[in-house]
Amino acid sequence: MRALAVAGSLLRRGGVEGCARVVSTALLESIARSRPASTSSRVADDDDGDAHRTPLLGLGVDALTKLAKEHGQPGYRGKQLHDAVYSHRKEAIEAITQIPEAFRSSLRASGVHVGRVRPIDVVAAPDGTKKVLLKLRCGSVIEAVGETRRRRFTVCVSSQVGCAMRCSFCATGRQGFKRNLTSDEIVNQVLALEDVFGRRATNVVMMGMGEPLMNLKEVLRAHRCLNRDVGIGGRYFTISTVGVPNQLSKLAAHKLQATLAVSLHAPTQELREKLIPSAKAYHVDDLLEDCRLYKKSTGKRLTFEYTLLAGENDSPEHARALGRLLRTRVGRGSHVNLLPWNPVTGAEDAHARPSKTAVKRFADALAKERGVTFTVRRTRGLEADAACGQLTGSFVRKGREAGVAV
Repeated sequence: MRALAVAGSLLRRGGVEGCARVVSTALLESIARSRPASTSSRVADDDDGDAHRTPLLGLGVDALTKLAKEHGQPGYRGKQLHDAVYSHRKEAIEAITQIPEAFRSSLRASGVHVGRVRPIDVVAAPDGTKKVLLKLRCGSVIEAVGETRRRRFTVCVSSQVGCAMRCSFCATGRQGFKRNLTSDEIVNQVLALEDVFGRRATNVVMMGMGEPLMNLKEVLRAHRCLNRDVGIGGRYFTISTVGVPNQLSKLAAHKLQATLAVSLHAPTQELREKLIPSAKAYHVDDLLEDCRLYKKSTGKRLTFEYTLLAGENDSPEHARALGRLLRTRVGRGSHVNLLPWNPVTGAEDAHARPSKTAVKRFADALAKERGVTFTVRRTRGLEADAACGQLTGSFVRKGREAGVAV
């Protein structure tokens, strides 16, 4: 269940033996679907336990107009539904008083609901970062994070319940994979954080729980809704990936304005496999070749995420190897985000946060590599377990104590 559900590039590297290391996407998805679902949830709409209910959240004007006509209503009712969900932020069908009561009753009778889920807990860090816990209709718990910097309000959202990529230094990866999120569940995270902060999001970062490219269809739907219906500019999105064979070309075909952030974390295949077991399915040379083609196809600069782990990947030698790797495999213009590791419950014995001196030595060495720029990211949300790599930590413990499926 924890294996990476992709095998594309292994045929050209490890043949059948290599492919045996991973599980097919279809099998992984069938495992996720086979898990029993709980219907208890703190939601804005009344929940009748029907797993086939249709959310309005995520639908655009055209789809809502079609829905209205299917219920015998004039087309302009679709625009009223759109305004109610996205402009007035109505959370329940009964609250949409712009439409007739008979239409509301018809929607509810057919299983239509708004799709909003309210946070069941919020934790704030001293720096203003806030992490929300959202209990889904199936009973599972996900987390999303918001942070403000002057005029910018960035939300970090999840794309899956859990994660199959198994990064050893990440709290979510240690929890395993449960299921993909639907587009409305992704969009709801943004609206929930906007409610908590009392302001509209300016940036969306898909770096929360899960691997976005393993749920590309729903991630793209959510992106379209957040851009078109919620009104967040296309170039203010970032989609993160640890690398999934054959998916970068699919993403490139959509010609998004979004930034692609590749979680690299190591300059060699051997070290990357140690830190990210799923990397066995996608050799770093193949990953970076696909990155080069993505950059060529989209014209977008790539960013690479590099978590610094004391004594493992944080030496000046690692920095020089990283610079050479990106320059030779991807070309000039790559940008690296250096992220000192944030402590994760259960991984304290396996990893350690590097000292400021070690971070500076790594940065100084990388600065001498031509064609590569970098930023040392300042940790935010650490006290709320909301920093990079910490999602699911404290809230998973709270959820289990409360009898929530996590």
